[in-house]
Amino acid sequence: SRRVLFDTGQGGVLLHNAFRLSVPLREVDAVVLSHGHYDHTGGLADALKTTRPVPVYAHPAALEPKFMVDSGHKSRDIGIPFPSKRAVREHAERLVETREPTSVAPGLFVTGYVPRVTDFETTGGDFFLDSDGHRPDPLEDDQSVFFDSVAGTVVLLGCTHAGVVNTLYHIRRLTKERPIHAVFGGMHLLSASQERVGRTIGELRDLGIQRLGPAHCTGIAAIAALWNALPGQCVSCHAGARFEFQCD
Repeated sequence: SRRVLFDTGQGGVLLHNAFRLSVPLREVDAVVLSHGHYDHTGGLADALKTTRPVPVYAHPAALEPKFMVDSGHKSRDIGIPFPSKRAVREHAERLVETREPTSVAPGLFVTGYVPRVTDFETTGGDFFLDSDGHRPDPLEDDQSVFFDSVAGTVVLLGCTHAGVVNTLYHIRRLTKERPIHAVFGGMHLLSASQERVGRTIGELRDLGIQRLGPAHCTGIAAIAALWNALPGQCVSCHAGARFEFQCD
């Protein structure tokens, strides 16, 4: 079996939570970063100190400066925190760039760049590559993890700034249209319009997903809408939740 750590949280609680949940970080075989925002990479320095010298899979754009600039021109640095970025540089030989779909372990892959094909999904915020807000960040580093199970493909999302529907379409293409059985994680619908939420629900329904665990940046309102529309598919997805799948 292989153990893969997907994202490291905002920082400060990774080691605590791993200990409380009896997750042996020292036995991790690979680390995958969904994108370069602080709340997914803040625990990376701690992770790299604790794990063996394992590969770190990330799109190269994850290491770029990243800011959120509001309508009042107030900027906030939301990129990889300095300790985590320093840890990556100190272990540069372990970095595996994932511009394209990449195998992380037998039967488990990272999507690499996700093509934007829908007409209703955006990155979900005022994201920029500079603190002045002149260079919009297309978030090309956004990627997800998927693996094969007997029941179908299982997908793990970070924030899906590329769009959850775009991401699932991409994975269907990569797996030659194999059914997607389960999807867990952030769908970045926190500030989405009702139209976008509604169209997302329609697409998820059409994809025939059997288990759906919306979390993180999906937002309370969108999570409620998903549970209301897809009550037989939605499951609670929170810190400490465990899900098991039979794999080939």
